[in-house]
Amino acid sequence: MSSYFSRTELLLGPEAMRRLAAARVAVFGVGGVGGHVVEALARSGVGAIDLIDRDTVDATNVNRQIIATTLNIGQPKVDAARERVLAIHPDCRVTAHRVFFLPETEAQFDFTQYDYVVDAIDTVAGKLALILAAKAAGVPVISSMGAGNKLDPTRFEVADISETSVCPLARVMRRELKKRGVEHVKVVYSKEPPVVPREETEGHAGAGGDAADAPRVRTVGSVAFVPSVAGLIIAGEVVKDLIAAPDADRR
Repeated sequence: MSSYFSRTELLLGPEAMRRLAAARVAVFGVGGVGGHVVEALARSGVGAIDLIDRDTVDATNVNRQIIATTLNIGQPKVDAARERVLAIHPDCRVTAHRVFFLPETEAQFDFTQYDYVVDAIDTVAGKLALILAAKAAGVPVISSMGAGNKLDPTRFEVADISETSVCPLARVMRRELKKRGVEHVKVVYSKEPPVVPREETEGHAGAGGDAADAPRVRTVGSVAFVPSVAGLIIAGEVVKDLIAAPDADRR
């Protein structure tokens, strides 16, 4: 095992590190939440990461998105994330897809090649299609619920979608998934009631991923210490699940 991950191996053991090195994880949305997922997976020694996002780095991303700096404004987020992953884990096999995942782009992805899927996108239509596609392929999936307009990072928890409450996005997803015959999905969500932004203008919606295809909506406020925590919790769940059982048993 590379010395880059020797401290991780002290806690997880060599077999766990081999499983992580052999795993391929797809992260849909590499913004506030998804960017931190990618960061933690790379630093955990995951061997292959797919990055899916059509957005570019914007000045408004700098306050919370780990891939965003004043030096890469205008760069495609997947390219910025890819550069960062390879600077951390040079042997990682990184595949960048500059596209938003929506029902009409779903055919571009073969979910059977993934060992785990992370949903960190914003649009309900995209989240539903993503979860259904992962379920159909028998691939584990974890979904980020709303992280915008929140201020308390200690309120995040891991739960089944059927057990969620308070979070408006979780409520919509719970209802729409049930209509489609899906009642159980692992999610990370917060029971903190959303804060009303001080100024409401046109902007992005959401969970911390990509939302350029969203309609005109109220601007969502966000801070450095909330989406980052959601992303790190998600990454921790992915790592835990990947090392819990051999490849043949994970799905």
